Amino acid sequence: MRGLAIAAALLVLQAVVPSLARAEDDCVTIADFATDPIGAFPPGWQVRKDEGKSVYSVQEEGGRRYLRAVSKGLGIQAALERAWDLDTYPVLAWSWRPRVFPAGADERSSGTNDSVLAVYMLVSYSRIRGPKAVKYIWSERVPVDTRLSSNGGLTQVRVLASGTEKRGEWVDERVNVLADYKQFFGTGETPKPAGIAVLTDSDDTHSIAEGDYANFRACRR
Repeated sequence: MRGLAIAAALLVLQAVVPSLARAEDDCVTIADFATDPIGAFPPGWQVRKDEGKSVYSVQEEGGRRYLRAVSKGLGIQAALERAWDLDTYPVLAWSWRPRVFPAGADERSSGTNDSVLAVYMLVSYSRIRGPKAVKYIWSERVPVDTRLSSNGGLTQVRVLASGTEKRGEWVDERVNVLADYKQFFGTGETPKPAGIAVLTDSDDTHSIAEGDYANFRACRR
């Protein structure tokens, strides 16, 4: 899986990062795709390679707009630059829906390290090595709360959901990403988020993976 290489290019933040929109009393919106054109790659998001734009598109269903990912043998992230105050909003919330699990994937092995769904919080770290990241995945077979590591330890992975029983169902998630970051990287300092990323990949298994993402928010609790 080579998707994380996007970060080195995306996270050299030289422009003013757009402010977050108010979502509800205890949350601010990071991305909800509400005004993005249906059927297109979402404005403001970036990919390392142009072919990644064919993987991700905004769709609508039942009045909800969301990001659909259809990966056919590819492993390319889509990332969005967004900064927020992690001390004030330590919780990252979103909804996701697994649709097609990559055949034979097992994130514990580098040769089969594909996931139907993955969400990252990105923190700028190195122009050469890329960012630090906390990555949350939905795995077909790795148990929930399994901890994994990649990218020379710069990406710390937590299995947030596992199994195929909820295939085709929307699931809401809320994680204290500040607490996870401090624990996983062994630090007491609060980082400055540079943005989020998603990855539905199938390059290692040479298969197909499909999943959906919606309603990214930063929340107080």
